[in-house]
Amino acid sequence: MSVLLTVLAALIATGACAYHRSSLRTWAIVTIVTTLVVGLLTHAPITMIVLLIVELVIAVPLLNLGFRRKQISAPLLKVFSKVTPKLSDTEQTALEAGTVGFEGELFSGKPDWHELLKQPKPELSVEEKAFLDGPVEQLCSMLDDWQITHELADLPPEVWDFVKKHKFFGMIIPKQYGGLGFSALAHSAVLQKLATMSATVASTVAVPNSLGPAELLLHYGSDEQKNYYLPRLAVGEEIPCFALTGPYAGSDATSIPDYGVVCKQVVDGVETIGMRLNFDKRYITLAPIATVVGLAFRLYDPEHLLGDKEDLGITLALLPRSTPGLEIGRRHFPLNIPFQNGPVRGKDVFAPMSTLIGGPHMAGHGWRMLVECLSVGRAISLPSNATGGVRMAVAGTGAYARMRKQFGLAVARFEGVEEALARIGGLTYATAALSRATAAAVDRGEKPAVPSAIAKYHATEWGRAIAGDAMDVHGGKAVQLGPKNYAGRAWQGVPIAITVEGANIMTRSLMIFGQGAIRCHPYVLKEMQALSIEDYSERLKAFDRALFGHLGFGVSNAVRSFALGLTGARIGDSAGDAYVRRYYRKLNRYSAALALCADTFMGVLGGKLKFKEKLSARLGDVLSYLYIASAMLKRYEDTGRPEADRPLLAWAFHECMWRTQMALDGAIRNFPVRPVSWLLRVLVFPFGRREVPPSDRLGRRVAAIITAPGEARDRLLEWAYLTPTPNNTVGRMNQLLPDVIAAEPVERKLLKAQKAGQFTSHDYLGQLDEAVKAGVIDAAEATLLKRVREGVFEFISVDDFDPAELQSAMMRKDAKKLADAA
Repeated sequence: MSVLLTVLAALIATGACAYHRSSLRTWAIVTIVTTLVVGLLTHAPITMIVLLIVELVIAVPLLNLGFRRKQISAPLLKVFSKVTPKLSDTEQTALEAGTVGFEGELFSGKPDWHELLKQPKPELSVEEKAFLDGPVEQLCSMLDDWQITHELADLPPEVWDFVKKHKFFGMIIPKQYGGLGFSALAHSAVLQKLATMSATVASTVAVPNSLGPAELLLHYGSDEQKNYYLPRLAVGEEIPCFALTGPYAGSDATSIPDYGVVCKQVVDGVETIGMRLNFDKRYITLAPIATVVGLAFRLYDPEHLLGDKEDLGITLALLPRSTPGLEIGRRHFPLNIPFQNGPVRGKDVFAPMSTLIGGPHMAGHGWRMLVECLSVGRAISLPSNATGGVRMAVAGTGAYARMRKQFGLAVARFEGVEEALARIGGLTYATAALSRATAAAVDRGEKPAVPSAIAKYHATEWGRAIAGDAMDVHGGKAVQLGPKNYAGRAWQGVPIAITVEGANIMTRSLMIFGQGAIRCHPYVLKEMQALSIEDYSERLKAFDRALFGHLGFGVSNAVRSFALGLTGARIGDSAGDAYVRRYYRKLNRYSAALALCADTFMGVLGGKLKFKEKLSARLGDVLSYLYIASAMLKRYEDTGRPEADRPLLAWAFHECMWRTQMALDGAIRNFPVRPVSWLLRVLVFPFGRREVPPSDRLGRRVAAIITAPGEARDRLLEWAYLTPTPNNTVGRMNQLLPDVIAAEPVERKLLKAQKAGQFTSHDYLGQLDEAVKAGVIDAAEATLLKRVREGVFEFISVDDFDPAELQSAMMRKDAKKLADAA
């Protein structure tokens, strides 16, 4: 027993130091002292001596820096240099282009929650609120989505004029250039509100404020380019598009076949150095109406007119539509969401060097420019549009489920419908928090490469899930297209968001963990960067620091993961109030598990991991759910810890944790080196998988929140357009919802009397008259029931058409010719 106690004490001391990430010197002192004290107290001298020898054999060489570097680090440096794949210029640029925010803490295995909570609360300025309540509200009142998507396949002229006049295309352009100079949060809020009324309008407004000429000019343009283009872009005098994707290169911008060759040409009698461009682009939003085209291509200089290098690399230029040879093709038609979209082509198009964004010295820097701007644009545009869509799903589906009756009950009371409503409410809470967090990161000056990929993927994927649930709850109401259908077009348009700005399969499989593993890891990038140091002595010192920091990091995460798994995450540092403290501890556990698995996977598989896309995708899911859960907790704090929001937070949090567990389980179960897999399972899941999806009881509370007016529902519908105007069916539904709820007990009295045979009339209005005369209900209650009946009928009704209305324009034209001929 004395031997066991001595060994156990040494292990506990070692584990405690690893758990708290103590220094190597502290570990040596604490472990040696513990071994001495316990060994003497338990009278186990032999065990004590053996343990002390082992501890000294480990500690002395490691604490002797000279010996450690020469005998341990130097040989490992040689091996590391051979097995580590050299980063390409494009990979290096991608890694350096973004910044690391709180996602780095999540990857550390020991998040500092105070870093998250001390971030300023994201808020709109007075001017931004006025814009939302003024021009945005006014624009929403003008939108008829059926007219846009079915009748015109375009925005009406008055909408185009309004958008330009009120500088919707200039939200990110500073005031000094005539723009609005809004924050990323305001940009997001505007897109969310527009998306609740029309995905076409939201997309149209998003593109000029996302990856496009304005953003590229702001970051890299010359003063002359900024002064000329930005004021014109701000007021819509110039309509921009950006041509990146082509038939042979989609998301892989580094492989684009479009090229330019530096050459000389006489222009207006003057010999001019420029480029002869050949390109074929597609899926270019706003291209059909663009007046200025941003173009990505590979630039070559075979005559060395610009310098010694022949292949200059990816380059960006800005071409006026009037450029000879520039061809704007016919329109694409993306799934009945007819935002302007089409191909752009050019053969032997000559453009002077002044068209390069930033001027000739920026030739070849296009990849860095794209990576930096993509991360910001991806963080705002698609997550915001998706968030607007899911907010409207909450408003419309929640109200409809309370109004639509089956078997004498609102369908919201059926458990199957309740399950779908819970997903709609819970995932909307998570999506809104995620969208807000990424916008706030941009406003803090970050270039959130990893969070933007997380936001794009999960906001659009959850948008797809919520759209599906909304369709199921609405049933036949949602499949009959027409002016009364507010859900069908949203369902049709979901795949567009899934596809654009990097298809979601690629985003999940390659980007989230692929970038996060190196960018967010506290040591991997340092180890790789150490290899590029020319001076061997400095290279060895840098590598030694990173290597042993990395080793300690790995041991610590193994201990933390095991300890937190054993205790069910009931120990450790935390934050927040008594309600959410357990949530922070649970995130601590899975943060350590992620760091442990990521380290192990990278260490065992090395460069092969990048080809194990399913493993990378699962680890990316873990990072994503940790980030989303953190965003939800920050939202809960920023909104004053409202008790009414707790069911929404709890449902979304438990869903994230269950998905985190399943992603980790899938990654460990499919890891190809089985002994390593078995060890990881013990460390990560010592008692097996204990997380469960949100309970039915919790789902019932979430469904109740979104089907009745209340403060939690109001917060969930922030920035949704709910003004009950003639063009806003959902707004009018929400206006009627309190009356629908007030009428429910009256309806029960009426139904009870009907079942008791008190009425002779088979007509509803006749039954109401009889009920009033019989004293079952009073006159005011009868008036309420009539008003609700009439209102609900409008919202459950669907459209029908004359067959001729459904014919295409060509068919109608042919039919008219036949009629005229007859």
